[in-house]
Amino acid sequence: MKPILEIKELSKKFQINSNIKPYLSLRENLFAFLKRSSRTEEFWALKDINFDVMPGDTIGIVGKNGAGKSTLLKILSKITPPTSGKIICRGRIASLLEVGTGFHPELNGRENIFMNGSILGMRRAEILKNFDAIVDFSGVEKFIDTPLKHYSSGMQLRLAFAVAAFLENEILIIDEVLAVGDAEFQKKCMGKMGEVSKSGRTILFVSHNMSAIAQLCKTGLLLANGGVKKSGTTNEVITEYINLNNLNNSKNFNPAKRLGPGLITITNLLINKMQLQAGEKMTVEFILSKAVPLNKINLDFRIDNNIGEKCLWISDKLSEREHATSTVNKIVFEIPKLNLNVGYYNITYCLFLDQEAQDLAENCLSFEVLEGAFYPNWKFPPSEQANVLVEFKIRYE
Repeated sequence: MKPILEIKELSKKFQINSNIKPYLSLRENLFAFLKRSSRTEEFWALKDINFDVMPGDTIGIVGKNGAGKSTLLKILSKITPPTSGKIICRGRIASLLEVGTGFHPELNGRENIFMNGSILGMRRAEILKNFDAIVDFSGVEKFIDTPLKHYSSGMQLRLAFAVAAFLENEILIIDEVLAVGDAEFQKKCMGKMGEVSKSGRTILFVSHNMSAIAQLCKTGLLLANGGVKKSGTTNEVITEYINLNNLNNSKNFNPAKRLGPGLITITNLLINKMQLQAGEKMTVEFILSKAVPLNKINLDFRIDNNIGEKCLWISDKLSEREHATSTVNKIVFEIPKLNLNVGYYNITYCLFLDQEAQDLAENCLSFEVLEGAFYPNWKFPPSEQANVLVEFKIRYE
């Protein structure tokens, strides 16, 4: 079987003029032009991209901002041409790249369905056949005859995705647009895309939501600096993405996004091992910036897996304090059995002083859980895992 998409040596170059300053006056712009001192710099958004897509594949494309994901999808959608390289496509492509693309604000929802459907390549008979289903899926039936300019961005997204979802094109390309929708609609969209993929159609899905990528896609593609950094199964690509972009890949405490007034903070966070076996004992130590009376502070922390799902939450508010009048410099949590699946995890914490949050840091330390003799072949669904009552002890020093 031949690939439905073949991308060969695909590259896209942009010219960056470092001296163009649109806020200058006409006189200053003329003077700069006469000096001819402007310099252009080449920027390769994509460089020698190679990969094949088989019919029925669901591919998740991940990468940090600026990696070239949207540029790749715009080239595949024929919105922008490549600088070099070749694309062989053996099917019709439908794309949903930006909310509101192909919609007119003065037209109502009904008229926009027909206009947007035509732009995406649907015949009028095809639109009429699916019209009721599109409206029902979008959930905007009550406002279908209202001008689009009165729709919220979420309502526009619902309508745009509903039209794209009922296309009969062989390839569906979706950029990071579902982030605009609410949780209910995102779940509905994921279900619809699952149905589309099972029908044999091909999906290319770009998202920063690793949970959505893992749920929908069988294989993945990681872009970095305009090139393919990793391709393979979804889990392999997500793990590589986390390792590449996680600020805590050094496995040291790194509160890069610290929030709060900071009257008291965590100066260091230590765990007994950076690689723990499932079911093994785990110790988490929080070092305080100064000594404080025990009865004035509280500390919560959470453990998330590598796709952002919340797995464990622990709070010292759940424990009794024998010496509430003493002062402390360190809070130590001991978890006798770490009930986590094999994989990478991040710690997020929040420190309170007199019931007010003073210091919060997300994903400030990473660690890995390995398969071991404690729980061989441990398989614990994250959705159930979050509801497990965790046994723990606390020491104040």
